[in-house]
Amino acid sequence: MHVSAPEETAAPATRPAGLSRALSWIPSLLRDTAFRRYWTAQTVSYLGDQVSALAIPLIAVTVVHAGAAQMGYLGAAVWLPHLLFGPYAGLWADRRRHRRRVMIAADLGRCALLLGLPLVYAFGTLTFTVLFTVAFGIGLLSVLFEVCNPPVFKALVPSGHYVAGNSLGSGSRAMAKVVGPSAGGFLVQLFSAPVALLVDAVSYLVSAVQLARIAPQEAPPSKERARLRAAGRFIVRSRTIRAALAATATVNFFCFVTTTLFVLYTTTTLGLGAGLLGTVLGAGAVGAVVGAVSATPLTRRLGVGRTFLLGCLATPAPLLLIPAAHGSGGTVLAMLVGAQFGSAMGVIWIDITAATLLTSQVPDAMRSSVFGAYQGVNLGMRPLAALLAGAVAGPLGPRTTLWIAAAGALTACLWILPSPLSRRTPPEAVQET
Repeated sequence: MHVSAPEETAAPATRPAGLSRALSWIPSLLRDTAFRRYWTAQTVSYLGDQVSALAIPLIAVTVVHAGAAQMGYLGAAVWLPHLLFGPYAGLWADRRRHRRRVMIAADLGRCALLLGLPLVYAFGTLTFTVLFTVAFGIGLLSVLFEVCNPPVFKALVPSGHYVAGNSLGSGSRAMAKVVGPSAGGFLVQLFSAPVALLVDAVSYLVSAVQLARIAPQEAPPSKERARLRAAGRFIVRSRTIRAALAATATVNFFCFVTTTLFVLYTTTTLGLGAGLLGTVLGAGAVGAVVGAVSATPLTRRLGVGRTFLLGCLATPAPLLLIPAAHGSGGTVLAMLVGAQFGSAMGVIWIDITAATLLTSQVPDAMRSSVFGAYQGVNLGMRPLAALLAGAVAGPLGPRTTLWIAAAGALTACLWILPSPLSRRTPPEAVQET
């Protein structure tokens, strides 16, 4: 499928010199109206998600008085649909003619679910069951949105711009993590947690409107009666995608063990207060921004495969600083900041290069089904890791569990070294202009 290069706003000769210099700093993809609307939809939605990420747990604790076990269930609710339905959702999406319309419907559905929570709260009927159901529903609709997204992205972005396009999306997500928590905390304090959810509901509405304003030439639906085994067979037979999935699933599993125990360990074992904890987590958000900005020049220099390998090293290696942290307060804080900054930077490199590999290597006819199967395995590791973290940290202690998790995540590189990812592949994915 041919995709035209991003449109220019005007011929360079007709622009004033100052305007030309200003436009030269704008990525070429953002000069294309359709991609700009698509990217705006993502950016606004990411900002709203940060409000919900803070508000929903606060509702669970302060309104429905959830205990530790219920908080674990609530945390797993958003990720369980990836494990249970991700591969099947991908098969379904490959047979749809208009995936963009499914994305719009998913946005509107998530908007409706979030609008329902303040209403239920206003009538005094908000329970943990309602909260869990909404979280699970949002997770399920997110699966549908995500499996339909790759064909739309492919239709909007020329083949030489995959890394740049994924970098812009990851950059939006990273910036949302910098700005979002502070904005979310302010909104929760100003309006209460249930009312603050209206911001995320509006963000999904804005996303739906922006997506409705584009009309990409999506790949035609698959005419074959796709089966889950076909997507699995493609992954197994592709040395590149197979190695990438094994590596990302390994990193995701062990790193989510660390994520599950991080707040408990830093507050109880290391004695960090809420203010310092916010500083540490903020360093991770800054690291993610740096990762998004540096991804394109890295792939130009190293190639997509080697940048992916670097990300699989850079993500877990700094996490060794977390169980190693000891000494004075300043030393502990510096080690935790370094761990969060470095790991978040590596995660973004993985995200961008993995998305680029899936975009460039998977045929159009099975793009969503392969993506759904990939994410079903990859993100499906998270609820399993959360359950294991709680079971293992009890007898072994949080510090020992964190050592094991960081060391385990480093083994992800063993999947990559014998694969084509250790070379500069695929060349067509890195020809940035």
